Amino acid sequence: MGADIKQLRTRIKSVDSTLHLTKAMGLVASSKIRRARSGMLRGREYADAVGKTVSQLVSCPECAKSPYMAKRQTKRIKLIVIAGDRGLAGGYNANVFRLLRDYPEADILPIGKRACDRFGGELHYAETFGYSDAKALASLLCREFAEEAYDQLGIIYTKYLSMMSQEAQLQWLLPLSRQEGISEHSVIFEPDEITVLNTVIPEYVAGNLLALVRESFASEVAARSFAMDSAGKNAQQMIDDLNLAYNRARQGSITQEITEIVAGSGT
Repeated sequence: MGADIKQLRTRIKSVDSTLHLTKAMGLVASSKIRRARSGMLRGREYADAVGKTVSQLVSCPECAKSPYMAKRQTKRIKLIVIAGDRGLAGGYNANVFRLLRDYPEADILPIGKRACDRFGGELHYAETFGYSDAKALASLLCREFAEEAYDQLGIIYTKYLSMMSQEAQLQWLLPLSRQEGISEHSVIFEPDEITVLNTVIPEYVAGNLLALVRESFASEVAARSFAMDSAGKNAQQMIDDLNLAYNRARQGSITQEITEIVAGSGT
């Protein structure tokens, strides 16, 4: 009985330490979520603005000659994979890597420490990824696409739906596709449409890349906050159950000692 009590006491201390850890990580995630969501919303606005301009440009027949609209027969795919900088975020990282399984032959450019650890290459932290990083990568990617180093460019990221829901998705960036329903005469571009399009594409890729990194980071923080809250609740429930078992074992031990004393005094 004494061994059971000692074992229960040790388990209670262990789970209590885990509870303190999950609470601390949950508080850190909660403190970051407002800034992360604000950055995500600003990124969305910028990407939408640049995207509208590009949509108007690709509607012009002349822009069909742009290398960024070339539909090639081969399908050499390059994927930017945005994962988290840390773990303990529920299925956040696992969902990203699960979606990547559908493209086993793709060339990977990782962002986020977990993705960089998995695929190698230069380390880019998702939390500190800024416009200068996006611009440098976009310039390189656009040059490689124009030189036909690959045929399709996409980004695997995590879309923020709510604090409790995030979804891994794939967004294709290149080649560009003409969208129906957009007037080609609504704006006049100088010197001409194709020149403006070829000039703005690196900015378009950089804007989308930065927006999706920020959205993924907001999703990571939300997923970690939710996961730590759930883990904290589970740890507290486990502590309550262990305390109940401990009290029962202790009460049984006391009852046994009393019984032995009473039995001894009667002999």
